[in-house]
Amino acid sequence: MSSPQSEVLATALKHSPAKAAPLQPGSGGSLSRRMIGIAALWIVLLLIGGGFALDRVLTNAITRNFDTSLEYSLTAMAASAEIGPDGEVTLNRPMGDQRFLEPYSGLYFQISGRGFEPFPSRSLWDRNLQVNPLKDDGNNHIYDSTEFASGDDDDDRVLRIAERDIIIPTSDIVWRFQVAQSRASLDDQIGVIRNTLTWSFALLALGLILLAALQSVYGLWPLRSLRRSIGAMRAGESNRIAHADLPEEVAPLVNELNALLDHNERQAEQAREHAGNLAHALKTPMTVILNAATAHAPDLSNTVIREAETMQRQVDHHLARARAVGRRGSSQSRADVWPSVESVERAVARLYPAVRFDIDGAKNLAARVERQDLDEMLGNLIENAAKYGGGSVFVTVSANSGMVDIAVEDDGKGIAEADRAKLFNRGVRLDSGKPGTGLGLAIVRDVAEIYGGSIALEASEDMGGVLARLRLPAAA
Repeated sequence: MSSPQSEVLATALKHSPAKAAPLQPGSGGSLSRRMIGIAALWIVLLLIGGGFALDRVLTNAITRNFDTSLEYSLTAMAASAEIGPDGEVTLNRPMGDQRFLEPYSGLYFQISGRGFEPFPSRSLWDRNLQVNPLKDDGNNHIYDSTEFASGDDDDDRVLRIAERDIIIPTSDIVWRFQVAQSRASLDDQIGVIRNTLTWSFALLALGLILLAALQSVYGLWPLRSLRRSIGAMRAGESNRIAHADLPEEVAPLVNELNALLDHNERQAEQAREHAGNLAHALKTPMTVILNAATAHAPDLSNTVIREAETMQRQVDHHLARARAVGRRGSSQSRADVWPSVESVERAVARLYPAVRFDIDGAKNLAARVERQDLDEMLGNLIENAAKYGGGSVFVTVSANSGMVDIAVEDDGKGIAEADRAKLFNRGVRLDSGKPGTGLGLAIVRDVAEIYGGSIALEASEDMGGVLARLRLPAAA
């Protein structure tokens, strides 16, 4: 058969939160690595996008500058062109760039007309530029050509050609003016730009990632200090987490941890006090029973019954307190007051059918307690009012400054003010003629205080009897 102490312990264990399994080091990954990884990924993506955009801008700018030079030469050639005596086109002044005179220099021009031999620059030597179908729109056209791709000179494999169709005065023939230049120099410039961008952005990415890593390590360093403080506390070197040098973002966490430690210490102290009180309360009756049994007292049976009732009262009281302590840890505790009052009133009315019960007040209030504990407190108060009153019980529910007030009044003889405080002591009863254990108000007081509430006895001005005022924290 289990002992009262084991029942209290079982109840406390039943209502205590389950112990969480210890976390394995690194089971959730490294916060520093997460931050550095996210920063590195974002930096790389931004730099790739920015580098691509900058490469497009610079490449287009260099290409436009290259094409402008070709168009300038094309315009100069068109301005100096004229028709000779034999109907062929000639230039009245030589082109200014010396490369037009050097064979295979990479810069060429050519003037072509239907029915006439092309008029090339000396740099073309034995080659000719291809003449595409006439466009005859008066605009410059620029494009890349691989018509020299079979040549021996790598620089001439891809040409950048600017061309325009022009009708020269004194001639009805549409002449194709072409200026071509090897893309080698253009591609070299673009290659230099891209190489510079690649190395620059790579170094920038490396620097930014190192900066992010340094920021993460330095920013999270207070958490390492916090871990050391907790380790020191576990080793018994301190009983609280010091936060004098912690940043303001971490200080609230430390305050909450210290508050949790205070809460746990209070619970542990209450548990020790509770166990000590129960042991002390049971020790005397057990000693009395043991002495009576050892002495073979003739009234042993009466002694056992009397002391067993005393122990039963103590066990009931401590079990009720243990249940309340075990359940109060939940921050989500909530009980609707009006349904609880109605439920208790119906139960007590069956025990005292001759008593009249009335309920009034707010119906939408909720208290931050467990429903079972609220029912137990209301049950004790309403049953006492029905048992010791004159036949009428009036319950009022109201809100007052963040608290729920529950007033239970009766029309009995009342209680002298000097005796009211005594009724909260365990086992104290003013009327021994009616059955009871004398623990009802003591249980109500202990459970109410556990939830941050209170209980007080006053004189009822309207009914003349006792007014028991139970105050509990209101739930949102």
